[in-house]
Amino acid sequence: METYLLVLFRIITIMILLLGATLFIMGKRPIGELPVFDFLVLVVMGAIVGADIADPNIEHLPTAFAVVVLAMLQRSFSFFSLKFRKFRKLITFEPTVVLFNGKLIHRNIKRIHYSIDEIIMMLREYEIFDISKVEYGIVEANGKLSIVRKPQHEKVTISDLNLPNPASNVPVTIIMDGKLNENNMRELKLSQQDVLNMMQQQGLNVVDEVFYATMDANNDMNISKYNETVKDFFTNTNKK
Repeated sequence: METYLLVLFRIITIMILLLGATLFIMGKRPIGELPVFDFLVLVVMGAIVGADIADPNIEHLPTAFAVVVLAMLQRSFSFFSLKFRKFRKLITFEPTVVLFNGKLIHRNIKRIHYSIDEIIMMLREYEIFDISKVEYGIVEANGKLSIVRKPQHEKVTISDLNLPNPASNVPVTIIMDGKLNENNMRELKLSQQDVLNMMQQQGLNVVDEVFYATMDANNDMNISKYNETVKDFFTNTNKK
């Protein structure tokens, strides 16, 4: 029993310390945005604390000390990488141009150990299936691809067409998990009876039947019911 309590204590203390150290390292960046060195620091931290938790015979304080030292080491490396460009190039890779004027640059792709399939896949995430439409394609230090389309293939915006900007029409949550959101109802100047009346127009009489409902600026209510399936959606569409 004493061993289990020791493990529980270690888990709690290490998780608190690890959370603080991780936030210290990452800030508000998601895991996918981390440079290589920061990622390695997190991997090493995980290995250290994993051994500490799994084996009660390992001294606990040296583990905590190791986590703190790793966090401070990463912070120091970040400071020097900001100050000295050459140092930054040693611990991470610079943004690399892999596509220029619709042509893949084989030498650069090979240097960062990417395959053509990986580049093509990342282009598809931008809805680009023809590389000739791309002016620049750059693999950033975090491994993600940034692109600049050729001017003739840029997406047209409202300002390009000299059209007036439409008013924002972001739907507001009215019902969530069978409960009315009274704060949002007050913002929209809706009473409970108003909501019930709009629900009845869609064949619903009780708020408990609604899983999620929103309302837009045009007072149109979109309702998702409990246990609704894709089959139900097509059935209702065919009825209309």
